[in-house]
Amino acid sequence: MIAWAAVAAFALAFGISALSVPISRRMAIRFGIIDVPEHHKAHAKPVPLLGGCAIFLAVLVPSLLVLALARIWSATTVPHWLGDQLAGHVAGAASKAMQASGILAGAMVLHVVGLIDDKKGLGPLPKLAAELAVSILVVVFCDVRILTAAGPLVSCTASVIWLVVIINAFNFLDNMDGLSAGVAAICAAALLAASASVGQLFVPALLCLLLGALLGFLPYNLHPAKIFMGDAGSLVVGFLLGVLSCLATYVKPGQTYYAYGIFVPLVLMAVPLYDMVSVIFLRIRRRHNPMVGDRRHFSHRLLRRGMSIRTALLTIYLC
Repeated sequence: MIAWAAVAAFALAFGISALSVPISRRMAIRFGIIDVPEHHKAHAKPVPLLGGCAIFLAVLVPSLLVLALARIWSATTVPHWLGDQLAGHVAGAASKAMQASGILAGAMVLHVVGLIDDKKGLGPLPKLAAELAVSILVVVFCDVRILTAAGPLVSCTASVIWLVVIINAFNFLDNMDGLSAGVAAICAAALLAASASVGQLFVPALLCLLLGALLGFLPYNLHPAKIFMGDAGSLVVGFLLGVLSCLATYVKPGQTYYAYGIFVPLVLMAVPLYDMVSVIFLRIRRRHNPMVGDRRHFSHRLLRRGMSIRTALLTIYLC
């Protein structure tokens, strides 16, 4: 029954995303939220943004629906059609409502910040301030922590740094058609497999929604892209993957392979982390502002090696 619930969650998010993308595209055109080609942009003509709205909506709506039903059923009676296996987890889902609501609220803040940036262009510092604020609040009030054995100060500091880094890594990675969404889907699938294999439910459930939302959007984003996710999407996707990688458990209860739990998320996020670190290094080495866009990304370097956009994209997916 749990497996069917996971399939239903994925299908619902996929459907909402796939149906919402054309609407988001029309809204972007109507309100002039368009990515116009500049000197460092790969696309040749203006492309509508707001694809991130479809992704976020596909995660937000099912999450709120499930949390509301869990709270109602835990306070009243669980319907019999839910089955004994799922019914046994209703109380647990209800107990996660505050934590999940806080995480979704953080995603909402970043989504709004991304929308403003897509429309007007905020610049790197205001976005970084918003990312730091949301990360701190989520770490402190939603108990999103890594390295808990190292003590509260080290754990909180490392968790905030991790979240900000992953948010920016996927924001940096959004530089080629289908790249950030596709890599995020691969990371989400790997995290889903890792967390489900040790018996977690809350984290895999959110990952099912995120994976469905990304795959519903991806066909519209493949080259030549009909729509981009924009910062309203990349900030949210990076934030959710960062949070869920913190909440995921990588070893079964009773096992003490601490190093395994530390290195798994680093390996899973290796491609976006490599892209961000290498780009920043190359910009600083040339004495350029590390936060100003250019064509030094991993994908751009593959194109300069003679690869087509499709081949470069599949190469990075394979990595």
